[in-house]
Amino acid sequence: MFFRFSTKKILQAVAVLLRLARGRMGYLHLLKLLYIADRESLSRAHRPIVGTRPVAMKNGPLHSEVYNLIKGEHLDEPLWSEFIQRAGYEVELVKDPGRSELSAAEVRILTETFDRYQSLGEWDLVEITHDFPEWIKNYPDESEDTSRTIPFTDLLDALGLQGVKQAILDDLREEAEMDRLFSRS
Repeated sequence: MFFRFSTKKILQAVAVLLRLARGRMGYLHLLKLLYIADRESLSRAHRPIVGTRPVAMKNGPLHSEVYNLIKGEHLDEPLWSEFIQRAGYEVELVKDPGRSELSAAEVRILTETFDRYQSLGEWDLVEITHDFPEWIKNYPDESEDTSRTIPFTDLLDALGLQGVKQAILDDLREEAEMDRLFSRS
């Protein structure tokens, strides 16, 4: 169970990070910064910024749908490529998608995450994310080259949110039910 997927919000979050990097960065670096920021938002506000399905991969955890957008393997790729384009192992902001979907707190977390980790290389970020308990639990054999979904409950446990886990899960279920109800009308 994960939060609602919004390509527009993802675009805006990625654009914040790319603007801070002067419009361009390696996509692995971007994926790691976005995952770390999302994790920080979940820890502070009990809601992620992006909230897509996290996966454990050889190079650490990341958001699979964002990775698919970068690779051009997502249904919303035409919208994505209007704003962000890939050039080899880098992504570039080519048009500003604005910030209407992001709260001030989310922009602040993205900015703080960028500032905290900007001097590190992407492989340094891979090593940092290899220490995340949710990755360790779901990718126990580093010699494998596979992808495994990180259950949302594992992420909550890794962040020490056991005391509020049920409330967060209830919010998720309520949000999903509202989506289901309103999609029928």
